[in-house]
Amino acid sequence: MIQVNEYFGGSVKSLGTSNSQGEATVGVIAPGEFAFGTGTIEIMNIVWGELKAQIPGEDWKTYQRGDSFRVEKGVTFKVSATEPVAYVCQYL
Repeated sequence: MIQVNEYFGGSVKSLGTSNSQGEATVGVIAPGEFAFGTGTIEIMNIVWGELKAQIPGEDWKTYQRGDSFRVEKGVTFKVSATEPVAYVCQYL
């Protein structure tokens, strides 16, 4: 089954699914700054574009195509994009 997700008035959209390897979403973030809460550990993999992220307790960092970052369960993290960004998010 594929789940369709839309956040922030359509500025962030993703398709989610699960298989024997776990759960993941594939999505696009439009330009802007957004805050997300986590229910599980998340691994964000940047597929296309550049994304700035601020994980609690850390400074803003820039991630580009091929980069990934980990966000712990039960926190809120911020992302900022100046142009559209594509990502894959794995949930652990």
